[in-house]
Amino acid sequence: MEEVQRHSVHTLIFRSLKRTHDMFVSNQGNLPEIDEKLEAKRKSIKARDSYKLVFDRVAKAEQAKKLANGIGSSAGAIQAPEPLLAITDGSSNNRDGQLASIDAANKPTESPVSNSLVSAPGMRSSGGANNVQLIPKKAPTIPKPSWHAPWKLSRVISGHLGWVRCIAVEPGNEWFATGAGDRVIKIWDLASGKLKLSLTGHVSTVRGLAVSAKHPYLFSCGEDRQVKCWDLEYNKVIRHYHGHLSAVYSLALHPTIDILATSGRDSTARIWDMRTKANIHTLTGHTNTVASVVAQASNPQIITGSHDSTIRLWDLAAGKSVCTLTNHKKSVRSLVLHPKLYMFASASPDNIKQWRCPEGNFVQNISGHNAIVNCMAVNPDGVLVSGGDNGTMFFWDWRTGYNFQRFQAPVQPGSMDSEAGIFAMCFDQSGSRLITAEADKTIKIYKEDDEATEESHPVNWRPEILKRRKF
Repeated sequence: MEEVQRHSVHTLIFRSLKRTHDMFVSNQGNLPEIDEKLEAKRKSIKARDSYKLVFDRVAKAEQAKKLANGIGSSAGAIQAPEPLLAITDGSSNNRDGQLASIDAANKPTESPVSNSLVSAPGMRSSGGANNVQLIPKKAPTIPKPSWHAPWKLSRVISGHLGWVRCIAVEPGNEWFATGAGDRVIKIWDLASGKLKLSLTGHVSTVRGLAVSAKHPYLFSCGEDRQVKCWDLEYNKVIRHYHGHLSAVYSLALHPTIDILATSGRDSTARIWDMRTKANIHTLTGHTNTVASVVAQASNPQIITGSHDSTIRLWDLAAGKSVCTLTNHKKSVRSLVLHPKLYMFASASPDNIKQWRCPEGNFVQNISGHNAIVNCMAVNPDGVLVSGGDNGTMFFWDWRTGYNFQRFQAPVQPGSMDSEAGIFAMCFDQSGSRLITAEADKTIKIYKEDDEATEESHPVNWRPEILKRRKF
């Protein structure tokens, strides 16, 4: 039996392309020839459609100039000025096929439009000729950043046996709670940093915490798909919210309505009735993990950020997405609402972006934190902090995006350098203390440097580095 010769894929593709070429090359000669008259007519119509307003304005300018020079109407009607671009069909006397033509006799000795955009009959300059000067657009000014005192490490709290993944500060500003990979929720005294209580109940990493301002309730969610409501008077779980199909990564309490928003790895965000445990809405639309959810009193009341690199603004009443922001190129891991302004910020490895509610209008990029940004926090003074997966912390002026401080968070002795990641951060209720949750199993508290002044730590501000890029 004769052996079949095998050819490489490259050879076979080349032969297939050659056969296709030979088959269709004969049809190239059968294409219709371009009719030059029709082509010229098409160009003239297109030009007239595009530049008719310019023709009219230049015609009025010509007419007004001749009247001003005493020519009046004796010179006859002025032709529609047709001379800016000559697109002809080859014939010298064809006016339809050209954009403009002016006889040499009618051509003005001076240019009717010198440095002006429009010359109108009703407006005359001192020389008698109509000349409305083009008003130059004022260059946008970049505001100077506000001065902020630098921040320094105040206290390191240890006690967790796993990565610390989430933080929540109590509305009364007396204590805060942390959740970690050791499946334990710990409650710490904010002033002294001492452990007050440990809550056990989750069977996997605790990923989200929130403390209610109206009830003695603490809400938690974790990688065990559970969302729990803890009664802090009895330190027990009183409600479970069942529905998520995978790990729950973030949760948020609505400030005015008794509802809870959660989001996670099942690409959904869910809205729960706090009391009845009913799943009011399942917000679907994201195509990957929903890493962050925030809630506010005014519309849009729910905003989500996802690993599919989009941000969605949701109508809470209808349970539908009203806007999808696709400016980010990489996964959005953190969202933060400004406590005073009607704005929010989103963090991604490509940029931190600021947005204006309610439509989600883009404001500006804050560039420079070249890492996977896991978390952000902002205080009422306009200090925005971003924490990276490599342990870097950047401090920004919210209004201008100026980076006034940056440093590498110190790693706990005995930890590896790879355990320098910052997973969560938040300011206390006063905005004067910053609490971070880190991969070296510690909680760090930062405060402003009281001794710093504008002279000792000046604003090193250069406007050219703060140009806003609209993308």
